Amino acid sequence: MIVKQKARRFLLVEDEILLVMMVEDMLRDFGCASVASVSTAEQAIRLIESQAFDAALLDVNLQGRKSDAVADALALRHIPFIFCTGSAQVEVAPRFQDRPFLRKPFGCEDLARAVERLPGAKSPAPR
Repeated sequence: MIVKQKARRFLLVEDEILLVMMVEDMLRDFGCASVASVSTAEQAIRLIESQAFDAALLDVNLQGRKSDAVADALALRHIPFIFCTGSAQVEVAPRFQDRPFLRKPFGCEDLARAVERLPGAKSPAPR
């Protein structure tokens, strides 16, 4: 299943470079118009304040620090987002308990299902 996301602009906030490259490829394969990738909370917040995004994928833990400030910035601008984590336990602030999340490592199908559940997602298209 591939989710066609024409005109979607994604923000990818992830500090593992190999995962960044993999997810960028997946999102482009889904038809996303653009994917901006950053590895720190500070970079993410600057982009959120200066650019428009339709959705985001946010690592729960960035370089040993929680990404709550980034989640707050996304929520303030009503940008839907998916948390991702490699941790056995998902530790997000109570205000974000209802957000979708992916457990690392995840594959194309997992990401497609999560993206499909975001507000404004298109129906899945067959390969």
